[in-house]
Amino acid sequence: MSNYFRTALLLAALTAIFMVGGFLLAGAQGIVIALIVAAAINLFAWWNSGNAVLRYYKARELNDPTHSLYRIVAQLADRDGLPMPRVYIIDNPQPNAFATGRSPANAAVAATSGLLKLMNEREVAGVMAHELAHVKNRDTLIMTITATFAGAISMLANFALFFGGNRNSPFGLIGTLAMMILAPLAAMLVQMAISRNREYQADREGALICGDPEWLAAALEKLEAGTKRIDNHAAENNPATAHMFIVNPLHTHKHDRLFSTHPSTANRVAKLRQMSENMGETSISADNRMTGPWSNPASGPRGPWARK
Repeated sequence: MSNYFRTALLLAALTAIFMVGGFLLAGAQGIVIALIVAAAINLFAWWNSGNAVLRYYKARELNDPTHSLYRIVAQLADRDGLPMPRVYIIDNPQPNAFATGRSPANAAVAATSGLLKLMNEREVAGVMAHELAHVKNRDTLIMTITATFAGAISMLANFALFFGGNRNSPFGLIGTLAMMILAPLAAMLVQMAISRNREYQADREGALICGDPEWLAAALEKLEAGTKRIDNHAAENNPATAHMFIVNPLHTHKHDRLFSTHPSTANRVAKLRQMSENMGETSISADNRMTGPWSNPASGPRGPWARK
């Protein structure tokens, strides 16, 4: 609940920045115009972005129920009572994954060929559970709302630049210029903080969906190492899509930096392993884990999930 509360506080802060900064920059009429335009742009993007992103990355839909990725997603969705999403594979050597879609009813999850080559099926399950958590939590909608307010604030700053701003502003010319810079900057910082918070929440929810936080923790460590070694040229050419991936496809951060859309991988792994310790071996049982021979460490080495 603390993650949801933190997201609500950040959204409230973004709304406050928009209302106060917007009035000082462009007045009440400017607030209405900016909000309508920004909402229209972002709602259009929200409605169409899923398929557009899949097309951009040349994702290939997977319809083979016997394929390991399809089986994993199907079992995870069934376990958590979610509709079966469309499943895609992206021919890209960098290990990574993302989810998209307006709601659980029309969601899609995608994994790169590099991820499937690098990871065993437990780790793939951890990653896919994280992506299904984004779908379940409707994070695409949350980030669309966030982008709407952040975009409206930037639009208000442009109004002030080109049309002279709010003549009733108590700040004067210098204050208005400062507000034109600080308001969009503050909005961007809050937007990044919300994105990082949703990643932490998806980690926690994903660990519960697959039943073992260690599976996702191990996957994140491999993902960070892989993204450091292997470039994702498609993401480099369109960095606006980078926030969708489970780890940053462009570069890595040692700390939760203010301008990063992703938390530190080391912090995420530490939280997951602390969660595993808190759950304890007695609670991570056959009732909580995904079912199958891979769920019992005593049954053999950590290999592919469904190995007979």
